[in-house]
Amino acid sequence: MDDLKLVPLSALQHFAFCPRQCALIHNEQVWADNWHTAKGILLHKRVDSGDPESRKDVRFERAVQVCAEQLGVIGKLDLVEKNLFTGQLTPVEYKKGKNKPGNWDKVQLCAQALCLEEMTEQPIDVGYLWYWQTRRRESVEFSASLRLNTQHIIEEVRHLINSDLLPKPVYEKKCQACSLIDICNPQHVAKDNSADYIAALFAMNRDIE
Repeated sequence: MDDLKLVPLSALQHFAFCPRQCALIHNEQVWADNWHTAKGILLHKRVDSGDPESRKDVRFERAVQVCAEQLGVIGKLDLVEKNLFTGQLTPVEYKKGKNKPGNWDKVQLCAQALCLEEMTEQPIDVGYLWYWQTRRRESVEFSASLRLNTQHIIEEVRHLINSDLLPKPVYEKKCQACSLIDICNPQHVAKDNSADYIAALFAMNRDIE
């Protein structure tokens, strides 16, 4: 690794959703709650508060801490299921809403699998995303393309965190669901032409001289 910072698992989802949101949270240390984040916090408290248990042939471990130094990722997994006969591990990530058109949930789950693979030296081919709104869990296959995409995003996030950059905003419909919309102010900041205006004034003065 070219740096010493380990990328938080949560930062991967933030980045895949919006690089500016990721920078505000992990570089600027900015956070704000809204209805969406409050529900997410409540859901994860419920998940994390459960004790480990075994049902039939499966052991359920909650709030599992992981640290993969070669991958450069650190974080906490909602749930890891372990088959008591084969030893196979399966990560399960809980989400408050429903399946989304983007891939950010899958990227976060795939990163969890990559962490477990590095730590246990066993292959993990599939994981699950459990959505509170639909009360369903969906299978995610860790394909070669998803793994490459996840590793690419890890490197992108590492570069963003180490550079302390704050990307310019790009206003989209999904911004309305972001708890940082009032801090980010994407509609106004994106249209801010003050820097170009000042540069033009300096250029004009040079021409006059």
